[in-house]
Amino acid sequence: MVGTVLVSHSKALVDALAELVKLMAPEAPVAVAGGLEDGSFGTSYEAIERAIGEVSGSDGVVVIVDLGSSVLTTKMVLEDLGRDDVRLADCPFVEGAIEATVRAQAGADIASIVEGLAALRSKSKL
Repeated sequence: MVGTVLVSHSKALVDALAELVKLMAPEAPVAVAGGLEDGSFGTSYEAIERAIGEVSGSDGVVVIVDLGSSVLTTKMVLEDLGRDDVRLADCPFVEGAIEATVRAQAGADIASIVEGLAALRSKSKL
């Protein structure tokens, strides 16, 4: 099953989102990287790397980020890892997290999950 990593500047935010997605897709592997090691706001390279390792399996990992430096830090991690099976998704944070985990639990492959997440960018909530 494809794993999902949620990256945020806020530990509280990413933990709450992980709790929400577990209600929707309880079997989907999800790991989080939120805030800095001292509990302050920020993005940790090491936490992202560790989270990817936690959910890494033969089906790959989708990484979903909140904004700004979490994108830049995640891109650095992925570049350093050099793995084709770990993909950064460009999608809304909450909707993307739910979509990714539900699709993963349903058995979708990483390419179709990332494609579905990209389609969320143009979805209106109204």
